[in-house]
Amino acid sequence: MKHIIAISLILSLFTFACYYDSEESLYPEENLGNCDTINVTYYQSIVPLLENNCLSCHSAATSTDQGGGLNLQGYSNTYEYRDMALAAMNHTGDKPMPGNSAKIKDCLIQQFQKWVDQGAPEN
Repeated sequence: MKHIIAISLILSLFTFACYYDSEESLYPEENLGNCDTINVTYYQSIVPLLENNCLSCHSAATSTDQGGGLNLQGYSNTYEYRDMALAAMNHTGDKPMPGNSAKIKDCLIQQFQKWVDQGAPEN
């Protein structure tokens, strides 16, 4: 009888321990069409995008060893390589980025595109 209770407890723990988050519930604003491409600025939109998705390999400290020499840290570098970065994010360039990974969220790519379309201002 003790074995049956122990097995039941273990099975119930596994059942309740499994938790699945869907992308829709984790990122509802992106999946409901709530991607803000109106208020896109370099410091509020582009810098966080780069910090969270690019600068681990493409910063001043890491670009030589990990980023193929491409430094996206700072406005002037981002401005200079904006078209290359956009192509890489869209997985349409020679080197899709992030490397060996899925594309970043479409909303982030749309925001970067909007920034480029606006002339890539330092705002």
